[in-house]
Amino acid sequence: MASSSSVLHAQDWAKANLNKSPRHREWVSIKYGNRTVQAFIAYPEVKEKAPVVLVIHEIFGLSDWAREMTDELAAAGYIAIAPDLLSGLGPNGGGSSAFPDQDATVKAVSGLNPDTVTADLNATADYAKKLPASNGKLAVVGFCWGGGNSFAFATHRKDLSAAFVFYGPGPDASAIPSITAPVYGFYAGNDARIGATVPGTTEAMKAAGKKYEPVSFEGAGHGFMRAGEAPDATPANQKARTEGFNRLATLLKAM
Repeated sequence: MASSSSVLHAQDWAKANLNKSPRHREWVSIKYGNRTVQAFIAYPEVKEKAPVVLVIHEIFGLSDWAREMTDELAAAGYIAIAPDLLSGLGPNGGGSSAFPDQDATVKAVSGLNPDTVTADLNATADYAKKLPASNGKLAVVGFCWGGGNSFAFATHRKDLSAAFVFYGPGPDASAIPSITAPVYGFYAGNDARIGATVPGTTEAMKAAGKKYEPVSFEGAGHGFMRAGEAPDATPANQKARTEGFNRLATLLKAM
């Protein structure tokens, strides 16, 4: 995981890239029960109705980088929507941007109730699938903490066409039999904390008869999709970032 200072530094270039986007982007309020989730949505510039990609942010909350990635998925032809899973949980009822620093944000995300996270993701997915511009097809992609939650979401959601897991751990083996969508993993070669979990996940998915295709990018570090864009990115992270997104785009088209 990158340090707080490097993540904060990254926001300037991520925001600058986002501000150059020609695509329609907006914030929406998604209400269910007694809860309201704020979500960032970006629309593709296409003629036909498009599939929905649900984006689950890193442990750093719904950052500028997470919104930039959401816009990049829209550029690839998808309605991309990223819920702020800290909605209403920050200071003065704010979300991710209301926390005073990254340490506070990380602590808040780490303490989220998994059932609330699942409910937020379901509400966001339901909202996006019903948009007039949606063709009803749904995929999920998550990064870091969101990667693990992307895998977990696949154990709950039966209408998923695919789940994409970027450097996140797999779910408990007992939950794997309920997965119905193919799962594609994207891992960093220099990330033993997560990499060490992949063989066990592979074995459990195979035993349950589920499709799981993990790929490891040699020399890359945890968080390479963000770190590979940074001005000071290492060649290995840059390469992993490019190849990772290209693989993601190819797999999305094949849904």
